[in-house]
Amino acid sequence: MKLVAVINQKGGVGKTTISANLGHALSQKGKHVTLVDLDPQGQLSASLGLFRPPSHGIDEVMLNGATVDSVNVSTRESLMLVPAGVNLGGVEKHASEGVKRALLLKQGFERGMNDMDYVMIDCPPSSGLLMANAIMAADEVLIPVTGDYLGLNGLAHLLSTLKQFERLRQRPLERHVLLSRLVARRRLSKEVVEKLKNHFPGKILATTIREAAVLAECPGAGRTIFEYRPNSVSAKEFTTLAEDFIEGRMMS
Repeated sequence: MKLVAVINQKGGVGKTTISANLGHALSQKGKHVTLVDLDPQGQLSASLGLFRPPSHGIDEVMLNGATVDSVNVSTRESLMLVPAGVNLGGVEKHASEGVKRALLLKQGFERGMNDMDYVMIDCPPSSGLLMANAIMAADEVLIPVTGDYLGLNGLAHLLSTLKQFERLRQRPLERHVLLSRLVARRRLSKEVVEKLKNHFPGKILATTIREAAVLAECPGAGRTIFEYRPNSVSAKEFTTLAEDFIEGRMMS
């Protein structure tokens, strides 16, 4: 089982879109996937059609010692969801308790759950205790980066944050970058891609997810791209991205 945190402190980079659609794409490839909604806003649940998700979710795991399997929900074949829960925002109130509170999610996973190929954690756009829990629990971080200089600045800030947790972790943290919401025709996008390739050789997933109105429409319908527009370019991109993810294919 691989624990993957989809993470970026910058908002608007497509973390929830990637979590929902990549998760579904992996399940369609025969992988067993659990998606964890670690954002108190609960947008991942809505993206999968749970507009009124259960009131309890990962909050119960982190705050009250529940098991992951007691709060997960089946959404599609081979695709489970652990909703945020109404009390998830309360985790941030315990920041004064230090490192101990940054291990709540890791300890929750260690209490046991059904065997999965991938657990993907959709993280909030912040640098708080929830993100710290994701970093401490994950085997790998998947970092969506947009094709602009603000995206590069956000990546630099995130890498600095990750370094702060390196000494607290007892195992290495794999890092991969995903180019997201890219407008390939822009000269700026091409410049950003080249800078990323120079700074992160062998760490950028081969497939790029391009900006598309259809991806913005999916959550309102509670469907993934494979249900909303299965023949779209975006659906093909996410299918290829899942193959990259499974096979470890990176941009050359």
